[in-house]
Amino acid sequence: MDAALSRQKSSQHKKRRLDGEKEAHLIALACSSPPEGHARWTIRLLADKMVELELVESISPETVRQTLKKNDLKLWLNKSWVIPPERETMFRL
Repeated sequence: MDAALSRQKSSQHKKRRLDGEKEAHLIALACSSPPEGHARWTIRLLADKMVELELVESISPETVRQTLKKNDLKLWLNKSWVIPPERETMFRL
């Protein structure tokens, strides 16, 4: 019981891989056009591009995923809408 009450705080603090500036670069990159030959950004492509741009020395795809999730970015969603064929002429110029 004494050991549980007198336990010291953990000294293992993980250093954040991405600070605010690097996180902003990641988000801007994720919102930009994907590289040639790809339909969309993947988490692994984003991680590789961050290293290629020398924004980070190394970064795991999991860190990229967590950052995108924290900022509510969903790369697989593409917002669009469909005009029914019978109303399409109303939108032509």
